[in-house]
Amino acid sequence: MDAVKAPAARRTGAVDRLLSLAARDMSAVDALVLARMDSPVALIPALAEHLISAGGKRLRPLLTVAASRLCGGDGDNALKLAAAVEFIHTATLLHDDVVDGSSLRRGKTAAHLIWGGASSVLVGDFLFARAFELMVETDSLRALGILSKASRVIAEGEVLQLTRSHDLDLDQATYLEIIQAKTAELFAAAAEAGAVSAGVDERQVQALRDYGLSLGLAFQLVDDALDYGGTAESLGKNAGDDFREGKATLPLLLAVSRTRAREGAFWERTVGRLDQQDGDFKRARELIVGAGALQSTLDLAQHYAEEAKSALSTFPAQPWRLALEELADFAVSRTA
Repeated sequence: MDAVKAPAARRTGAVDRLLSLAARDMSAVDALVLARMDSPVALIPALAEHLISAGGKRLRPLLTVAASRLCGGDGDNALKLAAAVEFIHTATLLHDDVVDGSSLRRGKTAAHLIWGGASSVLVGDFLFARAFELMVETDSLRALGILSKASRVIAEGEVLQLTRSHDLDLDQATYLEIIQAKTAELFAAAAEAGAVSAGVDERQVQALRDYGLSLGLAFQLVDDALDYGGTAESLGKNAGDDFREGKATLPLLLAVSRTRAREGAFWERTVGRLDQQDGDFKRARELIVGAGALQSTLDLAQHYAEEAKSALSTFPAQPWRLALEELADFAVSRTA
C-alpha cells in the first residue's frame, strides 16, 4: 500500500501554508458557520455540529477564500460564500451517508445512526437553505448562479452514480463524468465564486474554475484509491466501504477489466450481486494492487494535479499562488 502514503511533513506543510495565509479569514468563516447553523429547533444545531465539529480539511471554503485573495479581493463577500460552500458540502455528506448506509464519517459515528435517516436528510436540507441565504446576502447574482448550479450538478452526479452502482461495465469516461459532477464541481464552483467576489476579469475567473475542477478530480481519484489502500484510522471512515457498497470506482473498474478473464466470477458475485463473504475485500484489494489498478488511478490523479497547477500560470508568482500549487501536490500525496 506504499503507493498511497507520503511523508507527514510534506502533507502538513502544504495545507499549513495555506491555512496560515487564510487564518483570519477562516476564523471568520468558522464563526459564520457556527452562527448560521443555530436554530430554535434543538436537533438541528446538535446534528449539524456533530459533523461540522468533527473537523475535516475545510478545503472547499478555503478555496473560496484563497481564490478571492489571490485575485486581490479583500471584502467580506468571500467569507459568506465560503460559509455557503461549507454548508453545501456538509449537506451533501449528510445525504450521502443516508443513501450509502455509511457507519463512519470523519472518524465519528455517522449522524443517521444516532438521529435517524429522516433527521439527517432534513438537517441537510436546512443547511442547503442556510447556504442560499448566505449567497443572497452577497448581492451577487452571478455567485448565486455558480453555487446553485453546483448544487444541481452534485445531485445529478449522485443520482448517476446510484444508477450505475454494481455496473462492472462502467467505462472510464462515465466514471470521470460522475466524479466531476459529485465532487469536482463544488471545488470548481468554490474557486470560481471566490474569484467572482473579487471582481476580476473573465480570464482569471476561468483559470480558477479550471484549477478547482482539476483539483477536485485529483482529490476524488485519490479518495477512491485510498478506499483500497488506507485504514479506518487514517481515513475517518471504514476502508473498503466502496467495495462493500458495490461502488464502481476507477481502481475497481481497472482491476476488473485487467483480471476479468480469470476473476470474472469473483467480481460478478462480490460487486455485481453484492454477495460478499469474509476475506473478499482482502482478495479484491490484492487483485487491484496486483493488476496495477491502484497505481494507474494515482497516476491519473497526478495528471489532474499538474493540470490544476498549470491553470494558475496566469497569476503572478506570490504566496497565495504558491500555496494553491502546494495544495494540488497535497491532494495526491495525502493518506486521508
